Amino acid sequence: MSSHARRLPAVLGALLLGVLVAAAPASALDAKRLRGQLSTLHKKLGSRSAALVVDLDSGRTIFQRRAKTSLSPASNEKLFTTAAALLEFGPHGTLTTSVVAKPGEEISRAGVIDDLVVVGGGDPSLNDVALRSLAGDLVADGLKRVRGGLLADESLFDTRRGSYDSRYRPDSDLGGWLGALTWAHGRPDYTHGPALEAAERLHAFLRAKGVKFGRKARVRALPRADRNLAVPLAQVESPPMRRLAAITNQPSDNFYAEMLLKGLGAHFGKGGTTPYGAAAARAALRRIDVRPTRLVDGSGLSRADKASPRQIIALLRAMDEQPTATRTAFFSSLAVVGRSGTLAWRMRGTAAQTRCRGKTGTLRGVSALSGYCTTTGGRRVAFAFVENDVNALRAKAVEDRMLPRIATLDP
Repeated sequence: MSSHARRLPAVLGALLLGVLVAAAPASALDAKRLRGQLSTLHKKLGSRSAALVVDLDSGRTIFQRRAKTSLSPASNEKLFTTAAALLEFGPHGTLTTSVVAKPGEEISRAGVIDDLVVVGGGDPSLNDVALRSLAGDLVADGLKRVRGGLLADESLFDTRRGSYDSRYRPDSDLGGWLGALTWAHGRPDYTHGPALEAAERLHAFLRAKGVKFGRKARVRALPRADRNLAVPLAQVESPPMRRLAAITNQPSDNFYAEMLLKGLGAHFGKGGTTPYGAAAARAALRRIDVRPTRLVDGSGLSRADKASPRQIIALLRAMDEQPTATRTAFFSSLAVVGRSGTLAWRMRGTAAQTRCRGKTGTLRGVSALSGYCTTTGGRRVAFAFVENDVNALRAKAVEDRMLPRIATLDP
């Protein structure tokens, strides 16, 4: 059976998780009673499970079991990816999609130019609103006719459409094809890739505004020597990185995670590839003393990714100590229990609802849940649960009994 077939389908998981609502503990728990209850519950998860719960204010460990054990974190991997992106790009950083002219070319007074080049900046969110904006700006600058055509330059990234888990081939679990220039969540032209889809969409918007073209859109990169000399004509920015991180973490978007990883490689590493992106992410995390055991992709789809609860807690602590804008962006990117994202239907009516937020993880045989709580007693707590070789739904039912108890801590 393929690794894809072993995965728990996300939609089915979300529907089933809606019924796994745990009853809230009757009263507040001090640290000793909480530790005892967590110990009893955690034993139900088997020998390939690990956990760590710490009080962020005092630094005290509240509960731990096999906390140094490295396991497949599933989508808890996205915590590392989004943290690295926020650290490197900054919470207000954006990704730019540009339309440029070749060196020596410009829009003439008559509104004519030989070719236009749309250059991808790795924006996973590029959509019709952004492309219409580019078209509007170009027409406002006088564009009326392109003698040649619209060229799509996706050279910021490599042209591998999948990530590590699929051996870089197109992967349905990503929900789209990877590339530096994509539209509609990586919708592909199956012959020429996602860049042509984006270029044809922009081409259509320009034609709708009366711009005439000599030929159809094509995928063609500017020669490297020409890139820095290209004349910018219009550009559009992605949402800020704080928003891209939230779109990645709350619904657990694999496409966004892998695009952000390649972006890290392109802007802060040796190139826009998954391996270079992973190396850039590891370098960013090392600067805050966070070292996951193995980071090979951005989404956690690969079981080759390895991290321990201790490493996840180290990340949560380090991000809690960042400057306010970065700390807030990371915290806000996480789903709220009983309210949003992959936690919208879990633990409703318990003490964890609205008091806790976190990142889930699910593969076939893998479950994870990590994040933060502000307890009924006013304590700020970080938690990390990772389970392998389990029934994922049953493991989540246990997680949904543990977290509400953590939320009642009142030492």
